[in-house]
Amino acid sequence: MTHNPTISQAELDRRTIRRGDLVSCDNAFIDCRTPGSDRKENYALIGSGVSQSAGQLINLREDHGYNIGAAAMPNGVTNSLHMHFTAEVFFNFRGTWRFRWGKDGKGGEYVSSEGDIITVPTWIFRGFTNEGADDGWLFTALGQNDTGGIIWGPSVLNEAEGHGLYLTADNRLIDTVAGDELPEDTHLIRPMPEDIVNSLREYSAEEMRGRITTAADRVFHAEPFLCSTLPGGGAELAAVIGYGMAEDRDITPRVSNPHSFNVAWLRARPGEGMLRHWHAETQVLIVKSGVWKVGLNQGSDVVEVTLYPEDTLSVPPHAWRTLHADSAADGDDFAELVVVNGGDARVRLHWAPEVWREATEKGLSRDADGYVAPVFLLAMTTDDD
Repeated sequence: MTHNPTISQAELDRRTIRRGDLVSCDNAFIDCRTPGSDRKENYALIGSGVSQSAGQLINLREDHGYNIGAAAMPNGVTNSLHMHFTAEVFFNFRGTWRFRWGKDGKGGEYVSSEGDIITVPTWIFRGFTNEGADDGWLFTALGQNDTGGIIWGPSVLNEAEGHGLYLTADNRLIDTVAGDELPEDTHLIRPMPEDIVNSLREYSAEEMRGRITTAADRVFHAEPFLCSTLPGGGAELAAVIGYGMAEDRDITPRVSNPHSFNVAWLRARPGEGMLRHWHAETQVLIVKSGVWKVGLNQGSDVVEVTLYPEDTLSVPPHAWRTLHADSAADGDDFAELVVVNGGDARVRLHWAPEVWREATEKGLSRDADGYVAPVFLLAMTTDDD
């Protein structure tokens, strides 16, 4: 029997990360002195983080099966070419960004607008530049608890050395300008050999476009859940990466390869959302627009939080939860947020008894595969021989 934890208000507050709580680390990586890359702001929200600086603040240092972070920088500043072993996904919440990939960043380019979700393949070099206003903002997700670190492009390491910066094999940033001494007993990271760089897979602009979900690419489904036709349960879902928690068998994600997490857009008109349910995976909610109210637990134990744009909430596995749009931004019909759930498999939702009662009264249930189906049709089945 599954144990559903009772979450205290203090624990809910601990898991709520306000936009104003974020603290950047401006020397998080080895290119922090490279002209054109020296004014980056790196944020680590959830997980163990990927910074190469011991001074990086992590708001919620707790394993989720993935890491959530953010990046910002003034117009014209570049995040240098680097490579990850696990999935890297960018959520463009604000601004215009030019992404480049491949050897020397010449494999292809894409100019991203607000609302894009971009998943970059593993084992290729990538970098990006803010080409919009200074207040551009990217949330990020990196696969696995331990991402395996970063491999920098050869030119990045060579240029950093010219500015007195070195990286050790145990992921320490050595700053000789600041007085650090090069360790005698520790291996320094050297540039990747050219033949290895040349052997990495190349991705065309067309292939990369298939891994990008723009606002125009989103396909929202009006009845993705068992609660969708019930009062207050009218959230709409657009799957982006993985099948996630969809209970509509016709929902297909744009990207389906394993990431160690899944991603979807959720939107709702004021007063609508998702009725009480739980699931066994980690969950992170990132508000894009409007105001959302999230409640945890059941009955007299319910605790609530109100979330505003760019706030982030980590919901514990197995915890009962409800989420509803309180208001939409001026001129918008819907409030929107990004939902990140752990794991590569479908996320099975467990609905509260009152939701099941209301759904049954409307003639709805779920089939053996967990998808919403009419009760009368399920009654027509026979047992397998």
